[in-house]
Amino acid sequence: MTMTLEPPSLNSSRGSPSQRLRTTMAAARLSFTWLGVRKSLTAAQKNQAADTFGAEGKFLSAGKKLLDTSHPAFKAVTAIRGRALHYWKGVSLPYPEPGIRLIRQEAISEFDQQLAVFRDELDDAVAELDRHYDELCSAARQRLGNLFDVSDYPPTLIGMFAIEHDFPSVEPPEYLRQLSPDLYEQECQRVQARFDEAVQLAETAFTEELTNLVDHLSDRLQGDTDGKPKVFRDTSITNLTEFFDRFRLLNVRSNEQLDQLVLRAQQVVRGVEPQQLRNSASL
Repeated sequence: MTMTLEPPSLNSSRGSPSQRLRTTMAAARLSFTWLGVRKSLTAAQKNQAADTFGAEGKFLSAGKKLLDTSHPAFKAVTAIRGRALHYWKGVSLPYPEPGIRLIRQEAISEFDQQLAVFRDELDDAVAELDRHYDELCSAARQRLGNLFDVSDYPPTLIGMFAIEHDFPSVEPPEYLRQLSPDLYEQECQRVQARFDEAVQLAETAFTEELTNLVDHLSDRLQGDTDGKPKVFRDTSITNLTEFFDRFRLLNVRSNEQLDQLVLRAQQVVRGVEPQQLRNSASL
């Protein structure tokens, strides 16, 4: 662990933190097309189920699960979505607009390439899942009984899962400058306010993540508290290492106290291997 918190060049530019964020970052959006595996019962089915309990159907909420999502092939598909989300959040900062995060402009090409890798992996995993589709449908027919409806199931799973990404503009449209200068100025102020908020969101996210990581490490180092030994995994250290890397790349240097806090945490664990912590409680 020899990395330092020397800021990359994008963080040494002049201007306020929000201005640096606005000029060095790009908005990135990740979206999914995903087969729904749950469906509400029809009114007649709910009434039938309600009769069992002497209830009224309109006061009953009930649904059915169309496919067994615990099947290994389905879990493989779901895992890719989780990895894509984890990657997107790991290389980006929050932005106060649902579904949008900020990535470094210089990392756009790498981000685009990695998402292409996830799409290829997803295509392969969906193809494998589709090979088990008849098996899954047969199992659903058996488990659902009279609730099984063949019309709930597409003929194939190919095309039912997808990962998409784009880079939406969060800046005021340039044509507005000519059409309505006053409105354009209002939009500029609105966008600036959002980047001001984005700085605060980034500070909060970094602070909360570091707190959770340090608390977890401290908890592991305390050893037995209830008569049972606590498991100390390598991830207790590697997760901190990954956090330091992300902080170095994404920090806009808006909070000196946070910078110093991260630096002190980094100095404490620098050069420390997980096995050392297992063998000693000196830290």
